[in-house]
Parts: sequence; C-alpha cells; structure tokens
Amino acid sequence: MTDRDKPLDPARKPSSTTLPADAASEDKAAVRAARQAANKAERAARQAENKAARAETAEGGRRAATARKGNGPARRPAKSDKPAQARKAAPGATPFNILAIGQSGRLEREAALLAASLRRNAPGFTGRLIVAEPQPTGAWETRDVRMSPVGREALTALGAEIVPLHAREFGRAYPQGNKIEALALLPAGEPFLFLDSDTLVTGALDQVPFDFSRPTASMRREGTWPEPPLYGPGYGAIWQSLYERFGLDFPSSLDPVQPDEHWERYLYFNAGWFCGADPAAFGRRYLDWSREVRNDPGEALATQELDPWLDQVVLPLIIHSLGGGRPGPDLAGMDGDVTWHYRKLPLLYASGPDRAVETVEALASMPELNAVMDGWDAWQQLVVAGNGRRLARPLFDRARLPRREQAIRQTLKANALWLD
Repeated sequence: MTDRDKPLDPARKPSSTTLPADAASEDKAAVRAARQAANKAERAARQAENKAARAETAEGGRRAATARKGNGPARRPAKSDKPAQARKAAPGATPFNILAIGQSGRLEREAALLAASLRRNAPGFTGRLIVAEPQPTGAWETRDVRMSPVGREALTALGAEIVPLHAREFGRAYPQGNKIEALALLPAGEPFLFLDSDTLVTGALDQVPFDFSRPTASMRREGTWPEPPLYGPGYGAIWQSLYERFGLDFPSSLDPVQPDEHWERYLYFNAGWFCGADPAAFGRRYLDWSREVRNDPGEALATQELDPWLDQVVLPLIIHSLGGGRPGPDLAGMDGDVTWHYRKLPLLYASGPDRAVETVEALASMPELNAVMDGWDAWQQLVVAGNGRRLARPLFDRARLPRREQAIRQTLKANALWLD
C-alpha cells in the first residue's frame, strides 16, 4: 500500500460544539450506553446463531453414525436459515474474493506482481481479484493517481478486475484509507481477503482454511502505536478508552500471556491483510469508526499520532466487534509460506524467505509483466540484474535480523541498495 507519510487533512477537523460541557458529556454517555446495548444484543444473537449451527452439525453427524451402524438410512439434516457463506466449510473449500489497491507508479507494478503470483502459485483460486483504482473525484479530486495503460493491460491479462474507487472520506489526505472505502466495491455477503499491493502469493492461497465468520488480520507487526507519554495514560488506558467508546468488551480482547503495559497484550494488527465474511458490514463499520476517531480522538488519544496509523488503530476494534480476534495456527501460512508482505523490493531481498525471493524472480520471465516493469529501477537492478540476490541478500543473517525494520533500511541505504 501507499507509504504512511501523508498528513491527515486539517480541513476535516470537527466543528466546535456549542453545548455546555455537562450536556455534551451526558450526550456522549448516552450514545456510548446505546452502543453498548446494541453490541451486546448483536453478540448474543451471533452466539445463538453459532450455537444453532454447531447443534445442526452435531445432529447430522449423529444421524450419519446411526446409518453406518445399520439402524436405517440417515435423514438429511434440515436446511439452515444461516447464509451459506457464514457456515464454516471444510478446510480450503470456502470461495472468497481478494481486494487490492492499484494506482499509478510503484503500486500498479506491485499490484501486477500480486496478480501474477496469485496465478502462478494458487492456480486453483476460483474467486475474483478486484483491484480498486482511485479516481480523481471527491477526496482524490486534486490528484490523478489512475494507473497507466500498460499497468491496466497487465492486470487485466493476469485475470484481475479493475474497479473505479470514488473516495469520499480519506483520499489524498490519508491514502491508507483507500482500503477502508474500497470494501464497498466488493460483493456484499461474500467472504473477502484484503491484501496490500506489496504482497506476493507464494503458496496455495485457495487452500488456506479461513474461518471467515471469525475476522482476523496480520500479526506481522511492530509496537508502532500507541506511544504512551511518560506520565500516562498507558497502553491499557488508551486502548480501553477506544473499546468503551464503541461499546466493546475490553478484557476479552487481551492476551493474558503478556504482562500489563506490554504492547503485545493489546489487540493490534498490521493492516497488510485482513479478512471477513461480509465486506459491506465490515466496511461500513470500518469507515464510520475511523471517521469518528479521526474527527474526535478523545482525551486518552490527545497525545497520540493518528497519521499514518488510523487504519491500524481502528482495525482491531472492527475485528473484535464482529466476533474475531488473533489468527490461529491454521493461518500460519499468511505472512509465511503462503503470502509475504514485502513492503519494498530491497526489504524482500533483505528479510524475505527464500520462497518469496524465488517467486519474484520466477515472475520476471512472465511476458505479461514486461511493459509495466519497464523503467522501475528497483526491479531492473535487484531482480533482472541480480543485485538483490548477489549484493543485498548476503548483508543479512535472516536467522538474526534486527528487531526494528529501520535498522535493515539503514544498512541497505549505506550500501546504495535502497531503491524505490
């Protein structure tokens, strides 16, 4: 996705209120109480629905077992009222759509690599790869970032569908918000996976056993947010203020293995990939809550930077509110053997697994990529000329990489290998 280097638009600050302080406080408390009641009812309904589905599955198994014992034919279980896409299917059997962002420059090239790697390494994928292209309207009105003809041609040849994105809320002021608004372009009610454009598919993505009824996201992240001030509030108070604001249960989001005030105790994701059962419901809530946090951060967030972290601040709230959480071991291939979010080509060679490097070098022989990759300095030097494998990769011991990515970047820059 786009680098996190653009400021939030100051013109979108909320207007000042004329209500007295006490009245405003009471109004917010009433809104919070209403949210808590609504979310509690939603969670109860979801739990009842899941319980009924589990009971139906168990009953079907009992009937089948009875039939196998010779006690008569098993009756077919009654058809569930639960939508097919919300029922947990056999591992790897649930079809889903993929969403990515494509715009001029590096991102259109990265999107083409994503599409090429999907076709090469997940030939059994039967869903749609939808590439959202921001249009020079609304929040992108002052800048045209549409892809070049060769970029569009490459993506189409590789099986991607290019869909125009008319951003209204974030756009140029906060490009990371593209992913939030683009969710509305996906078919409602169909499971989805969002992937940052700078991601390679390195394995059978279509066989990953996603449980889309339990949204989740990438855990390949650093403790980038929040940065608690010396005299507080701390991690716990900052995160708790957000959960309470949207009527969510904060304690159930915590990782009890981690100690208090350690950043990993609190639900925090990298927004490089995330998934869910219904992009319409997910996207509406993601947009509404992101806009609210941006416009009125609240006292606990008064010292916190939301640019460029807003999407990653709100993402765990959305996932938790929809009954999701941290990914389980079944999704270990994400950010591993099945996908790799490389961020920049120099970082791919510095810290990426062998499988990711082998994938990107295999893609260099695909004729569909020739025109769109022409003129990309990083591609020509690191991949085509072989300097990534010959010069960049030997600089790092991938079993003992620096804890912070910044140290890797500095080493690459010192060796004139930080190419964009």
